[in-house]
Amino acid sequence: MPTAPTPTKTLKKTAKRRGATQRIFVLDTCVLLHDHSALRNFEEHRVAVPLTVLEELDTFKVGTESKHFEARQTVRLLDELSSAHDLNDWIPIEPGSKGRIKVVRTEAGGPAAALFGQQTNDHRILDAAWQLQQQEPRAEVVLITKDINLRLKARAIGLPAEDYENGKVKDLEAIYTGTSRIEGIDGEVIRKLYQAGTSRKITILGEARENNHYYVLKNCTSSALGYFNEGKRCIERVDKAYAMGVKARNAEQAFALHAILNPDIALVTLCGAAGTGKTLLALAGALEQRNRYERVLLARPVVALSNRDLGYLPGDAEEKVSPYMQPLFDNLNFIKGQFGEHERKRKAIEEMQADGRITISPLAYIRGRTIVNTVFIVDEAQNLTPHEVKTIISRAGENTKVILTGDLKQIDTPYLDERSNGLAYAIDRLRGQDLHAHVTLRTGERSELANLANSYL
Repeated sequence: MPTAPTPTKTLKKTAKRRGATQRIFVLDTCVLLHDHSALRNFEEHRVAVPLTVLEELDTFKVGTESKHFEARQTVRLLDELSSAHDLNDWIPIEPGSKGRIKVVRTEAGGPAAALFGQQTNDHRILDAAWQLQQQEPRAEVVLITKDINLRLKARAIGLPAEDYENGKVKDLEAIYTGTSRIEGIDGEVIRKLYQAGTSRKITILGEARENNHYYVLKNCTSSALGYFNEGKRCIERVDKAYAMGVKARNAEQAFALHAILNPDIALVTLCGAAGTGKTLLALAGALEQRNRYERVLLARPVVALSNRDLGYLPGDAEEKVSPYMQPLFDNLNFIKGQFGEHERKRKAIEEMQADGRITISPLAYIRGRTIVNTVFIVDEAQNLTPHEVKTIISRAGENTKVILTGDLKQIDTPYLDERSNGLAYAIDRLRGQDLHAHVTLRTGERSELANLANSYL
């Protein structure tokens, strides 16, 4: 058994292997809890799963959250692969594939425990990867983990470490915003757009025009807001409409409300910082369509503190998530406050609450359901994984609209970032699809104080 080297010696050995043609990827537990198909996503390379990872997956196999589903799927896949092979050897990941997979053990003598002073599961995984590198001198062993601190520890002992890139948005700076501004538009085009409500002169949008895209059309003296749909082949005028007493205050809010109220759009994604109005517009637009849909379903990802799972909190499902749903209730109360106590629209909202047509649901209970005749609002969607977003959208049945709102810069989940979260993934992958529209809200409308905080703090 090789002895643990000093970090300096390990770094020198790693540098010599940079020209290695073979790569072995060692997967951390958080990668498989994020995406069980990671086992098959490394093409012709070899994939190693430390035995410690299997132990950790075992602790996640019971539950209804996405991570529990991913743990079960990973275990089933490994069981399927090992049914006719020995997982202690390199076995084919797919029939006829060059890719191989193996379960590796952690033996005594690795550098992580000695360097960091204790033997934790993370350190066992590091030692397993390091020992595999000693056994495979012609290959470069790379630890794949979504845990930033574990990547730093790996590099501290000279072991290459990378994030799991599958499902990540390639260029966050170029992520789709859903809106464009075009200067120098002929004033006659803008005048006719106001008169007729539509314009067939789509050449003004240029060759880069996009489906379900929103435009601010300007010239020196006038401007108009427009929406382009490739199927209709026309520019539709967008007005600053009202929804349940809430009026769009800027161009992006007008675009967002147009997308929410558009019956041809089944999925709306809204991004924006705190105070831009994304949640309020989603809820107001949903209530405005109360005659088109039977109910409004509200949900938010629950990012629990101190590792307290919902299952340990008192009460039924609704009582457990109610504290996390308070921002949605605040917006609902704001909308009700737009009307007098005896006004028809306020009574309509109160009746919807009383008869269960406005409901909340933990996202953990969504899998397996078919949601019909519903506006399904998911707030803080940036805290979802790509797989969770897919699960939510795939639950939509007939006459259902899904609205995902969130702020890509406010990630509260430890293994997600601006490029790997489910909201960014959906925006990037569904761009230009007939059923999807996206708007990024830039202007804060909550208060001058909120705008000051967003700008300078």
